[in-house]
Order: sequence, then structure tokens, then C-alpha cells
Amino acid sequence: MVDGRASDGGPARHVALVGLMGSGKSNVGRRLAPKVGRVFRDADDVLAERTGRSVRAWFEEDGEAAFRAAEADVLRALLDAAQPSVVACGGGVVVTGANRERLAQPDVVVVWLRADPAFLASRAGPKPHRPLLTGDPRTTLARLHAERAAWYAEVADVVVDVAPFHGADEESRVNLADAVAERVRGRLSPSARSPGASPGPSPVRAADRSVASGGGT
Repeated sequence: MVDGRASDGGPARHVALVGLMGSGKSNVGRRLAPKVGRVFRDADDVLAERTGRSVRAWFEEDGEAAFRAAEADVLRALLDAAQPSVVACGGGVVVTGANRERLAQPDVVVVWLRADPAFLASRAGPKPHRPLLTGDPRTTLARLHAERAAWYAEVADVVVDVAPFHGADEESRVNLADAVAERVRGRLSPSARSPGASPGPSPVRAADRSVASGGGT
């Protein structure tokens, strides 16, 4: 399947990882960044550092709307930065239209770490930094997937199915990061490309914008 950033878009400065909670964005991002010559940024962590408040605190004290506005400010700052980076976005970043517009700009390669909600539920139990994941994780993740899948597909340049790399061990995480690196290297600004050799073929599905936007729920 064809990789998809338009040929007139130019090389990208940033890599943005999107997907539901538990899909591995932070784990992949930390391992991907040195492979493609970039720094790693976790958007939720940056928000907490800048505001002194956790994601859960934002939800509990000010509500989701206020959190989404703060999240959008952080995403814009991260993607407007001159230093090339790999950004692990929050699971709901695509809910905000302004975020989708920013992610669609040619200086960003967006990777959707895609996984079935049932698969994610088996590895993403309730945690303090996941205020939306309460009650039955499988039901919650199924609902979030139904709400967000079309938006993930809309912004995605590359789609990586997480399940083939399932495993809590370091090797599985590295293999997933290697697979993502293989797909994004050719899209990145030459000054920051990793000189290392890419791994062998991996079970990764890549999709261009026109194909991916036809997906969704």
C-alpha cells in the first residue's frame, strides 16, 4: 500500500503519534525518537509540567472542555517548535478540530497506532492519568474507538497495527518502534534522519490521506 504525504508537502519536521489510550504512544515515542534523530515529547507530560496539574486534575476540576483547550495550546506549541521532535499525543487529541488541522500540515508525519478496543482493554486498566477509562475498560474503549476512529484515519499518514507486536517485553516495544521508523524516515527532513540501517520487513499497514479518510468506524 502507498505511503501518503503529498509529494508537494516537503519533508516533515515532526512525527506525531496518535491512537487510543494503551496503544503504546509513549513507549513507542521514546524508542522512536533516537532512531529518527529527534527529541521525544509526551504532550500530556508537557501539559502537566507547564500548568502544574495532571490530566486527571484538569478533568475533575475544570472539565473536559477546559482540558481540550489547554491540550490544543500545548500541541500547537510543540508542533510550532523549530527543534524536530516525536510527539506522543493524548488519546483524545483528534476530538478538537484545530488539532486535526494542525496535524494535517505538511511539517508533521502522523502515525496512527491502531488496535482493537478489546485488545487494548486487556492491557490498559484504570490508571490515575486516564480519567476517561473508568468502569468497564472494554466498553469505554469501544465507545471511544467509535467516536474517534474516523478522525484518526483523517489525520493519519501511516497506520501501524499494534497487535502483531504485542508483548510487554522490551524486544516487542523496540520492534514496534523499528517498524514505525522504517515507515517515517523517508518523509522526514534530511538533516534529522537517523543514519542507522532500517530493520527488515514488518507487519505494518501504511495508508495515504485519501485512502485513510475512507476508513473510520
